[in-house]
Amino acid sequence: MNITVTKNPHPGKLPPADQLGFGSVFTDHMFVMDYTGDEGWHDARIVPYGPLSISPAASVLHYGTEVFEGLKAYRTPDGGVQLFRPWENVARLNRSCDRLGLPQIDPDDGLQAIKSLVDVDRDWVPNDPGTSLYIRPFLFSTDPTLALHGVHEAMFVIILSPSGSYFKDGLTPVPIMVETEDVRAVRGGTGEAKCGGNYAAANRAGDKAIEKGFSQVLWLDGVERKYVEEGGGMNVMFKINGTVVTPMLTGSILRGVTRKSCIELLKSWGVPVEERLLSVDELFDVAKSGALEEAWCVGTAAVISPIGELAWGERDYKVNEGKIGALSQKLYDELTGIQWGTKPDPFGWTCKV
Repeated sequence: MNITVTKNPHPGKLPPADQLGFGSVFTDHMFVMDYTGDEGWHDARIVPYGPLSISPAASVLHYGTEVFEGLKAYRTPDGGVQLFRPWENVARLNRSCDRLGLPQIDPDDGLQAIKSLVDVDRDWVPNDPGTSLYIRPFLFSTDPTLALHGVHEAMFVIILSPSGSYFKDGLTPVPIMVETEDVRAVRGGTGEAKCGGNYAAANRAGDKAIEKGFSQVLWLDGVERKYVEEGGGMNVMFKINGTVVTPMLTGSILRGVTRKSCIELLKSWGVPVEERLLSVDELFDVAKSGALEEAWCVGTAAVISPIGELAWGERDYKVNEGKIGALSQKLYDELTGIQWGTKPDPFGWTCKV
C-alpha cells in the first residue's frame, strides 16, 4: 500500500508525563483512507491531525455503523518503539467490520498503516514509567443518505494519544457491582464486536455504579441474567481454589487481546485455566466460602485491574482482603515487562516500529 505523507507545518510537543492523562492529548498527524464501492479502499494518507469533513447525513451519525480498536506503542529501554500484538487488533477490527456490515481492511495494509503513523510521530511516544502512546484505529460509514442500506462509502482513520500511567497510586483493587437491570449484549447481537454502540449503551449502568461508590459494573448474560460475562469495559478473571476461571467466549463477549495473552501466560506457567460458564451464584458462593482467592479485570488500558470487592444486591464480599493478589501482580509485571521491553518476549508478541 502506498501511503502519502503530508507533514504538519505547526508540530506540537509532547507534554510532561503528569499532564498526559488518557485520550485528551493528540499527536501531530493522523492516518486516513477512503472507501467506495467502485474503487475499494484508496487514497491512503498521513496528514496533519484535525477535523474530518463528512456529510451531516453520513450514515454513521444516524445508524451507528462504526467500529474501533485500541492498542499501544511503548518506548523500550534502548530508545526504540514497539507494539504489542498489533495483528490481533487488526484481525479483531475486521471481525467487527464483518458484524457491522463495514468493508474490511487488508490485514497487511492495516498493520502498515499503524506502524507508519507511529513511525511518523515516534517522538510522541513517552518514556516515563507506565506511559505509552495509545493508538485508536476506527472505521465508519460515510454514505450521505438517510436511506437504510448497506455501506457504499466509508473512512478508516487512526489517531494517536500519548497517555500517562493508568495507575497513579499503584494497582489498587477496585469495588465492582453486579448489574441486574441493564444488559450489555446477547448472542447474535454485537457484543463480540468492538463498536461504539456497545459502550454508549453501557454508560447508564456505569454511572449508576459510580453513584453507589463502585468503580464499574459486572455484566451478566442478557438472556438468563445468570452467567458472568464482562467487567464494565474489560474482560474478567477469577482465581478459585488455585484455578483461573474466565467466562467463555459465547458470542456476546469481546475477544480481548489482553485476555488471550493472560491465558497463554498462565498456561505457560502451569496454572490451570478454565474458559467456561460461571454463574453469579457460583461466584458469590465461592466468595463467601473464601475459595475466591483473587479477581481481576484485563484490558489494553489498565492491563490488569484487581478487584477488591464484589457486590450483588445485599451480598457484598471482600476479595483477598481488598489487596492485589500474587498472581494478578505477576501477570501485570510480566505483561508490562514484555510490552515495555524490560523482559524477554519468548512468544513473539512484540513488533518493532
